[in-house]
Amino acid sequence: MNRDNQQERPKQFRVSVPEKIGWYFAGFVDGEGSFNISLRYKQDYKQKWQPVLSFNVSQRDITILILMKRHFKCGIIKRRKDGLYSYDVTNPTALQERIIPFFNKYNFFSNNKKYNFSLFKRAVKIMYDKRHLTDEGLKELLEIREKINKGKGRTRKYTISDVLESPETTRQVPI
Repeated sequence: MNRDNQQERPKQFRVSVPEKIGWYFAGFVDGEGSFNISLRYKQDYKQKWQPVLSFNVSQRDITILILMKRHFKCGIIKRRKDGLYSYDVTNPTALQERIIPFFNKYNFFSNNKKYNFSLFKRAVKIMYDKRHLTDEGLKELLEIREKINKGKGRTRKYTISDVLESPETTRQVPI
């Protein structure tokens, strides 16, 4: 194989953890973690909306969050207003190359988390490939967002119709 072909391949990053820690993280995230897709209105963006992907885990005790950050080698830990600590990964590259491969290997037991993770993987791929910058890709991402984390207590600051029918949006995405 020549050197040029090697440079064209995307980097493959493996999160290297001992097996028992990998399964511990997966179980911990199965119960306490979240995969989200949010929207931010951005006046200076062509489409006026910035989708934001987020994998996060919140806890009062920061210990496990520090271990996750150390093993995943990405993300941030912050203290929230309510006193909890939150470990957050929002970078699409880190999500695609580190978080997703990890949870593909150390998968979830609960059906709800499996379902949300499968939707999240699709959303990450759209953003990783920069398809969200097209009308079709943004629409697909918004449709995934409508399905993820359904249930009691879910609230959205912006709905799919806010984005697709907003007079501020420079380009309308057909439904």
